Amino acid sequence: MTYSLITFRDPGTGETRAGLESGGRVLPLTDANLDLPGDRLTLEAVVEHWDKAEGQLDRLAEEPSAGWLDYADLTVLVPLRPQQVLQAGANYRQHVIDLAVAHRDGEGTEEEIRARTAATMDRRAAEGTPYFFIGLPTAMASATEDLVLPGYSQAHDWELELAAVVGKRAFRVSPEEALEYVFGYTMVNDITTRDLVFRKDMPAIGSDWYRSKNAPGFLPTGPLVLPAKFVADPQDLMVTLRLNGETMQAESTADMIFTVAQLVSHASQQMPLLPGDLVLTGSPAGNGAHWGRMLRDGDVMEGTITGLGTQLVRCRDEVAP
Repeated sequence: MTYSLITFRDPGTGETRAGLESGGRVLPLTDANLDLPGDRLTLEAVVEHWDKAEGQLDRLAEEPSAGWLDYADLTVLVPLRPQQVLQAGANYRQHVIDLAVAHRDGEGTEEEIRARTAATMDRRAAEGTPYFFIGLPTAMASATEDLVLPGYSQAHDWELELAAVVGKRAFRVSPEEALEYVFGYTMVNDITTRDLVFRKDMPAIGSDWYRSKNAPGFLPTGPLVLPAKFVADPQDLMVTLRLNGETMQAESTADMIFTVAQLVSHASQQMPLLPGDLVLTGSPAGNGAHWGRMLRDGDVMEGTITGLGTQLVRCRDEVAP
């Protein structure tokens, strides 16, 4: 039976708990039904000790035991807190082509630019390497928390992404073995303040990902983590974001320039990836920069990725002190 893992607030005690979700029900994980090393039974502990947890969770998902809760009645929290968040940029073919067209400056017709950029992406996929930057875990928020739009800009944008959750320490692993190090998958909306991406005062330095991507709540994550064994092919998932009910992003992960396996492998070449770390895989075409429309007070973003539940994030302007 397929199941996912969540972190939620216990409706009775208010405590933070890990839970097994299946078919719209959640079984709280306790020392009585899951035997793992350590003092605290968290989703991070499940990831780290998957070799011991997997069989027990398989049995729990099949048992009609008492204690199941209704998912709809729960407050779902950030599923886990990674030590490291690695983010891949410009990793969807159509997205990069659209950006090239949007920023064209007398370099040919739209058709010529599309064809030229597509050829460049093909060469990059065959010969190049992914582009990574580092995000801060402190920017993470749950899949239902309000997103406060900082008052220093009016150019906050959405970027829904598939994220791989690292299951065990991975250092300099090959693409062929990389998926063996993936515990599962979750969903992240990588919010970006567009007018802070490039430093106008220091153009030679280039992009400023710290300021443009790490405000509080800029990484809505979850609601769940789906173990990798329930994902037949991470390159065959649909990423969809609706803004106030209108579809803005709708693309298959098949459009990635570098696959999940390639991204995990490349990310592991410089630094060890640790259990629970997130590797974000880039965002498909259709963000606000593409539509010429940034996030506003009152907007509602609904994000879905095949098998990974639903994010429902409401935006509100920051209230000046």
